[in-house]
Amino acid sequence: MNKPCIFFDRDGIVNESPGPGYVERWEDFHLMPGFVEALKTATAKGYPAVIVTNQQGVAKGLYSEDDLNDIHQQMRAQLREQGLDVLDIFQCTHFAAAGCACRKPKPGMILQAFEKYQMEPSGSWMIGDSEKDVEAGQAAGCRTIRVCPLTEKTTADFHVEQIDDVSAILEKELVSCKL
Repeated sequence: MNKPCIFFDRDGIVNESPGPGYVERWEDFHLMPGFVEALKTATAKGYPAVIVTNQQGVAKGLYSEDDLNDIHQQMRAQLREQGLDVLDIFQCTHFAAAGCACRKPKPGMILQAFEKYQMEPSGSWMIGDSEKDVEAGQAAGCRTIRVCPLTEKTTADFHVEQIDDVSAILEKELVSCKL
């Protein structure tokens, strides 16, 4: 592929945050319009999009990996109805304490995507709502956008209060990479 990618965290970016809990079933998954707009912008500029998500609810036994995959399949079907899709979804289903290389803030899922699709780290972006997302993106060589209250400190390249503000940044900052 040899082009950069836009990485999105899931809960709080792609879908409404469940708060301190987990999205355990499709009925609790609510796609964020701001994510859809950001995905449209990335797609129009020629960037593939990949979701990278920590999902330790599987390890805790709150829902199965099949349940998680079903949520993701239904999400992708909903995106396809709007003429959009993501290239892939990478998920870490391990306990936070497991110390695996894939769980953010480690960059493992992003690095796996770079390798699987021969993507270019230079020019890639990570968009998330926690500093763990920012750290993972930076460790993988990505530029970063953090979506959270402006009163929270961040090392991200861009800091916005809501996902609705991300599309404008991508519109301005992304260099078209259509082949």
